[in-house]
Amino acid sequence: MSDEANIDVLNSAAVAQLRSVIERIERLEEDKAAVSIDLREVYSEAKGNGYDVKAIRQIVKLRRIDKAKRLEMEALIDLYLSAIGGL
Repeated sequence: MSDEANIDVLNSAAVAQLRSVIERIERLEEDKAAVSIDLREVYSEAKGNGYDVKAIRQIVKLRRIDKAKRLEMEALIDLYLSAIGGL
């Protein structure tokens, strides 16, 4: 099937919708890249101010987790560590 035949299969509304979806994805990808650059700059600034970036990343990760789930995870980690004799 040729490209023209493939395009004919899609009606004009479907083509417009597909184009819209692709353009939105492209804009979001551009935004994601910009945010990624901003994040690198903030982490670099934190490092320049003497903060441990690995610790900051861990804190950000932990703050995303629901407090109850985090406490449950910490309890399991403590249980497993004590079961194998700690660190």
